[in-house]
Amino acid sequence: MLGLLVYDIIIIMKKYKIMFWVTTLLIFVTQGVMELVAYFNGTATPGIVGLGYPEYFVGMIVLAKVLGSLALVIPQVPKGVKEWAYAGFAFDFIAALLSMYFVMGVSVYLAFPVIALVILKVSYYSYHKLNK
Repeated sequence: MLGLLVYDIIIIMKKYKIMFWVTTLLIFVTQGVMELVAYFNGTATPGIVGLGYPEYFVGMIVLAKVLGSLALVIPQVPKGVKEWAYAGFAFDFIAALLSMYFVMGVSVYLAFPVIALVILKVSYYSYHKLNK
């Protein structure tokens, strides 16, 4: 009986660990690695400036995304810093959704920040399940 309970707990923890790493690595690759590449090859600036933000904002937001994505994937980062990284990404995705809506209206592109928010929520949920 006790053996089955321990086995069930191990299976559940593996599930949350897989959920956490898959979603967190998606955030890391899309918001950290790809944003950095887009910044250095010049493709990040037109998208952000096209939403009405000043050009100097591009470097700041890319730096924040890279640091936030690193905070999520490095296990030694304190929990408080990870919480702020999750909050920062949530603010960023919500701001992107609203900016895109007000500039472009209803379009298929609005799905991207919504999907990113869902992925972020799964990462956040599984992070807290693993760190109870």
